Amino acid sequence: MINRLTTLNRHIIEEERRIPGATGQLSDLLGDIALACKVVSLEVNKAGLIDILGLTGDENVQGEEVKKLDVYANETLKNIMRIGGHACALCSEEEETFVPIDEVYSDYSHKYIVHFDPLDGSSNIDANISIGTIFSIYKRLSISGPGTIEDCLQHGYKQVAAGYVVYGSSTIMVYTAGRGVHGFTLDPAIGEFFISYNNLMIPKKSKTYSVNEGNYAKWSKGMQNYIDYLKQFDKETGRPYSSRYVGSLVADFHRNLLYGGIFLYPADGKNKNGKLRLMYEANPLAFLVEQAGGLAIDGKNRILDIHPSSLHQRTPLIIGSYEDVLIAKKFLEKD
Repeated sequence: MINRLTTLNRHIIEEERRIPGATGQLSDLLGDIALACKVVSLEVNKAGLIDILGLTGDENVQGEEVKKLDVYANETLKNIMRIGGHACALCSEEEETFVPIDEVYSDYSHKYIVHFDPLDGSSNIDANISIGTIFSIYKRLSISGPGTIEDCLQHGYKQVAAGYVVYGSSTIMVYTAGRGVHGFTLDPAIGEFFISYNNLMIPKKSKTYSVNEGNYAKWSKGMQNYIDYLKQFDKETGRPYSSRYVGSLVADFHRNLLYGGIFLYPADGKNKNGKLRLMYEANPLAFLVEQAGGLAIDGKNRILDIHPSSLHQRTPLIIGSYEDVLIAKKFLEKD
């Protein structure tokens, strides 16, 4: 039974105590990320009241217009993790290359690499739709000093922790350190995350799919056939499925994780290699969903087995309830 007064910090510490030889640095790093997200949450909640909404007039490395809140979230996460002193390199979706952390920032041994999407779904900011932060943590491969590009480009299955924060009607942080998936809701009056979901498991099969059907004409035949299949009436297999698509990856994934569902962002005629970022979006969510009993593929291959060749590598993403993803895979393998 969940103790509703269990805080995120207490839960993280208790989890790490179970690991032989644990130093506490991972706990501290997760605490730094949680602190940064609390600060971002505060700004998101008052974004309409101060001059923080809108565009900066710049473009990020992806060629996308940068929102003011994007910049704020990116700088907040970088600064707090720099000061925390547990990462030897930071990799942000908003940065062209990784940010090495020099020893000058602390006396710690800098064991970890952190990848993060500071504000996923930021195109929805001005419409007051749920947005979020996604993060992923790896152990460094190098021995000492600032991190290297080799440290930053590791397979997804080597993650030691991953998670996301949803900024919506409430602020919720969901994370895994390889021992189940746990969710916490921020009490803004106290400034603490309290446990909401312990050992969260995604249903094996669902009746919900999330995809931008405006891209239907650009999809492969296998993808088109799969969506057509979901819309057909068949009582035995629970079809037709219901469509639920927000257009904010964190929001769509979070709903599916709780209630079951499949999220699809396949390759298409315009985006041959997919559109979502492997390191900042696909890998952390794939690690989470597998810990919750689900599955994540690029259409044919397991996301966590993909060897990254660049920080901003893109990938198709099919993720969610285990049986639903397997059915989708059968259609896509025919292409």
